[in-house]
Amino acid sequence: MQVPKASDVLADALRERILSGEFVEGTPLPPERELVVQTRMSRTTVRESLRILEVQGLVRIKAGRAGGAFVQRPGEESMARSVGLLIRGRQIRLAALLETREAIEPFCARLAATHRTDEDLDALGRANADLEASLDEPDLALFLQSNLDWHVAVAAAGHNELLTGMMMALSRAIYTATENEAFVDRAVKATTLRAHTTITNAIRDLDPDAAVRRMTRHVHSYAEALMQVDERTDISVPDED
Repeated sequence: MQVPKASDVLADALRERILSGEFVEGTPLPPERELVVQTRMSRTTVRESLRILEVQGLVRIKAGRAGGAFVQRPGEESMARSVGLLIRGRQIRLAALLETREAIEPFCARLAATHRTDEDLDALGRANADLEASLDEPDLALFLQSNLDWHVAVAAAGHNELLTGMMMALSRAIYTATENEAFVDRAVKATTLRAHTTITNAIRDLDPDAAVRRMTRHVHSYAEALMQVDERTDISVPDED
């Protein structure tokens, strides 16, 4: 029989109280000394429990006299980190990442064309402006980052936290896999910018059917081109950052 560690038991109990709303977001958990008294556990155990919650994105630990463990609710970034760990830990194939994106991103575009706000359009416009600025930039970093920012902005414009978190993880993994000059040349950049512009226009015009159609064509064409290069070169998702 495997007996759970005391720190895991305490972390589980605190996690449930956070997720149930008993501990309100932004407020501090009881101080370490108080948790030691309440639980009759050692200070080391209490600290280990808090570290577990910090890694899970449920608390933010501040040092100093006004410090402590402050409650935060999990969001898109927490989900993106978890999915990212799965992608790296299971060494998910690039083809599988692209298949997943083809499956969900057209629907993200539909939601964006239905629910977008002016702030969402601003984010899409900034990403496209950065993408345009990268056309003649020899360093791929600006193109890859602005491409990632645009895809995440489309998901965010749909205001669905689960899809946004998934797209953050997928886009980051694909960003890493496509950091290869054998694939990303000026022609690819220009084609990508044109596709982003037409999809952004459909989102701006509140035209979900056009957004789905254009996004489907864009992610499928991008995936086909990338996999053709992958067959000739070594483009893959690495185990390390």
